[in-house]
This record gives sequence, C-alpha cells and structure tokens, in this order.
Amino acid sequence: MRRMQYRPAGVLALAAVLAVAGGAAASAQQGPDTEKGRYTLSTTPDGVLRLDTRTGQVSTCARRSGGWACYAVPDERAALEAEIGRISEENRQLKQALAANARPGELPGKIEDVLPKADSLKPGSPDEQKSARAPNRLEIPLPSDADVERAMNFLEKVWRRLVEMAGRVHKDVSDRI
Repeated sequence: MRRMQYRPAGVLALAAVLAVAGGAAASAQQGPDTEKGRYTLSTTPDGVLRLDTRTGQVSTCARRSGGWACYAVPDERAALEAEIGRISEENRQLKQALAANARPGELPGKIEDVLPKADSLKPGSPDEQKSARAPNRLEIPLPSDADVERAMNFLEKVWRRLVEMAGRVHKDVSDRI
C-alpha cells in the first residue's frame, strides 16, 4: 500500500476553498431580509407596499427628497382588538357590580316577569295574536251623542259668523265702488 502524503500547499489550498465556501454561505445567510422571505414587496403608483411576514405590519415606502422612507400603515385590527379588550373589561366590571347589588337568592340580571312578545308577521290564529297584544293595547273612547251635538252647535255658530262677515265685507266693497 502506498501512503498518501499531504503537502502543506495542498492543505492550504483545501483550507482556502473551504473558507471561501463557508464565507459565501455565511454571506448568503446575512443577505437582505427580502431574500429570506421576511418582507413581501408590491409596487403601487405611489411607491412600494412592504409586508413584514413575521409581524404582519404593513408599511408604505416612497422616494422622498432625502431618499426612500417607509411609514407604518395604521393597523385597524390592533385598534379593534384594543376596543374589544376595553369593552370586555367594562363588561366584566359591570357584571361584578350587578352581582354585588343582587338580592340573596336572586340571579343577577334576571327580570322578574318576562313581557310577552307579539309579532304581526308570525303565523298563528288571530285570537293568539290578539291575546299576545292585549297588554299593549291602547283604547280611545268614542265621544257620546251629547259631545257630538255640542261640537255641531259650535261649528254651526262659527259658520254663520263667517258668512255674516263675508256679507259685510262684500257690502263695504260694493259701497266704495
């Protein structure tokens, strides 16, 4: 068997090749984030729209007098989630206050008597609908015969006075001519 001898020049060449290959791999890993897929860029008429795929943040980038500048687009989702959180906390506090004010043996927030619901479009017999509407029914009493007679006498007097006034005005105008 023949033994292989390594020469120092060959070892140095091999080390140089490995160093160049390792440096290329390291530089590829340290390249811009768009190459690794963190940002997705889309062109718009005003510039570029940039989406950060890790955080979901959207930015608009445009050329300004000093170069390119990117500004974060307001996130409605974050605002909505903040409002939902605020309302949830307020709801929790109101439930606690309601439970603190409840009488013993009573469920908090429960109404003693449930009001009947009536729906005119709901199928059912007219009697069922009528009985369901009965508590909400408004009745206006009709006038009696005496009330009608008084109203008629009043209107008759008003009419006679109006006719008399018209006659006087007609007479005054015909006398002046």
